[in-house]
Amino acid sequence: MTDTVLLTVDASATEPALLLRPWASGDAPALVGVWRDPALRRWTSTTVQDEADATRWVREQERGWASGERFGFAVVEGPAGPEGTEAVVGNVVLKGAVAGAPSAEVGYWTAAHARGRGVASRSLEAVTRWAFDAFGDSGLRRLDLLHQVDNVGSCRVAGKAGYDLDRILPASPPAFPLDGHLHTRFRPGSRAEVTA
Repeated sequence: MTDTVLLTVDASATEPALLLRPWASGDAPALVGVWRDPALRRWTSTTVQDEADATRWVREQERGWASGERFGFAVVEGPAGPEGTEAVVGNVVLKGAVAGAPSAEVGYWTAAHARGRGVASRSLEAVTRWAFDAFGDSGLRRLDLLHQVDNVGSCRVAGKAGYDLDRILPASPPAFPLDGHLHTRFRPGSRAEVTA
């Protein structure tokens, strides 16, 4: 996918509008600050300790877009401006949405200063709609969301975004030292056509 994809989430009565866009090199300094959060470090497998790590991480996101294997969106709020100048409040990613594949995976994180404001669920809903619109005709029928069982916040986000708990997955260290939840959302009208 070579075209730049921009997704918008309208403002609500209490929350500002969000823009989801591909990660840019100008986001690296913000990532360093975001990754100082112990909760984020606990729930993600990525390590960002300095701007060099952040730059490498952004480049991985860019390679994912170029290869079509991973679509990572920076979630930003604030005035529209050059890439990297808005406030980064989160990340949402679509992985494995290749032609003919019946399923793909989504993931997300929210910066500490933006938690509790619906950033993750609103952004996840936007990427979910985009994924089914962009890849549904080539076979995508189901999106999976995985998190460790003790990540209660992720469970709430999944439910708010319409991802039903499908089953408990056994622990798989080191990525999942404890059991995990598999949440699933089906493309409208396709539930009966997909087998897990």
